[in-house]
Amino acid sequence: MTKELTCICCPMGCALTAEMEGGEVISVSGNTCPRGEAYAKTELTAPVRVVTTTMRGQNGKPVPVKTKEPIPKEKIFEVVAQIKAATAPTPVKMGQTLIENAAGTGVEVISTRSLG
Repeated sequence: MTKELTCICCPMGCALTAEMEGGEVISVSGNTCPRGEAYAKTELTAPVRVVTTTMRGQNGKPVPVKTKEPIPKEKIFEVVAQIKAATAPTPVKMGQTLIENAAGTGVEVISTRSLG
């Protein structure tokens, strides 16, 4: 089975063609660097994303946050719900862990900006 996708690893946006057999990627073409091949394999077998949003701060102001690492795509809504239910302490420092093990993924949610 042939799958077409666009690589999002860099601004090049390579048009990738992946050949799949039995749920496994057997070849990738169209990539100009090794990241494209790795992206296609992950995207077609176990897609992941970094979640970027805001969390309510104790002072009422929004605190920009993100997952420290990509999480499984199917966990996005669960992670966002956990972030929206939480309140960030203020002041907060950039890179400070605000949620550990978000939605059981083993990934931290961190602040992306220092706020007083």
